Amino acid sequence: MKCGAGWHSWHMRRPFALLAAALLMSAPAVPASAADGDEGFTVKDPRITESSGLAASRLHPGVYWTHNDSDDGPYLYAVDSATGETVARLTLTGIGSPRDVEAISIGPGNRIFVGDIGDNLGGTWPYVWIYELPEPKELKDATVRATQYVVKYSDGARDAESMVVHPKTGRVYIVDKKEEGGHLYEGPAKLSATDDNVFRPITPVELWATDAALSPDGEQLAVRGYFGGIHYSWNGGELQRKGRLSVPLQGQGESVTYSADGSRLMYGSEGTQSAVESREAPGGGGRKGSSAGGGSAEGAESGGGDGTGGTVKAGGVVVAALVLLLVLRLTRRRRPS
Repeated sequence: MKCGAGWHSWHMRRPFALLAAALLMSAPAVPASAADGDEGFTVKDPRITESSGLAASRLHPGVYWTHNDSDDGPYLYAVDSATGETVARLTLTGIGSPRDVEAISIGPGNRIFVGDIGDNLGGTWPYVWIYELPEPKELKDATVRATQYVVKYSDGARDAESMVVHPKTGRVYIVDKKEEGGHLYEGPAKLSATDDNVFRPITPVELWATDAALSPDGEQLAVRGYFGGIHYSWNGGELQRKGRLSVPLQGQGESVTYSADGSRLMYGSEGTQSAVESREAPGGGGRKGSSAGGGSAEGAESGGGDGTGGTVKAGGVVVAALVLLLVLRLTRRRRPS
């Protein structure tokens, strides 16, 4: 049977239309509010242009600690999530000149750990550093003495942007940054300020990781990349993959932390006036046992690279649907008369 050009064009466009509709219908809902946890906010301090790490204060509810990537100096910033304003800047002493600060985490006893673990030389520095300091009880600009630890890897130098401190044991872990996926590295039971601290790989991480965070109860690990994220059960460091995270579409997604109560995951990005976006944590971050509004443990494919194989994002789905609709429009224009 010979078909007319109009029928043929409609027939060719129909799969695109159905796919676009399916994508739009399957886009996960973004929570409209965060009444049971922290809401998102915008970092307003003009001095913070390369926010590369994020940690929720447990001593000061609603306050998040962050820092610039490099070329800023030994500074930490406390940002009030209610206003986006900086309420304290700490100047660290007792350390050398920071090179590539990429991560921040808070351990037991409200101790702040700062990971100067990036490697702008492509993974060739023979050692990197971690700084530890007490979180101030009063939020104001201050100079704080920190302890500096030398970090080496058992299998050679590498780039990393993700560091977590277990909230129960105080043990420090690092996830290296490799496009094909890296590993979780475990540090010594107690860091030494006088000897090298050798970190050893203990389990694979299926992501090109830019940051990671442990839930306040130490039972869940969230790892993010530029375009995706994976949720693991901690399982004593022997990670068990649970599912994908709904990572927001950001200009340069660099950071993630759990809110202080574990109910939310807060995602940060580099840039001036950068936004920190809030999503419900899978299982309430081990606090409530509720289902995740932003991610699902179901249908989790294995994925490496930048994490696009391990996430479903509302923003990405909508963009894909719009691209398909554009294809439909172009098809109509090119249809023979």
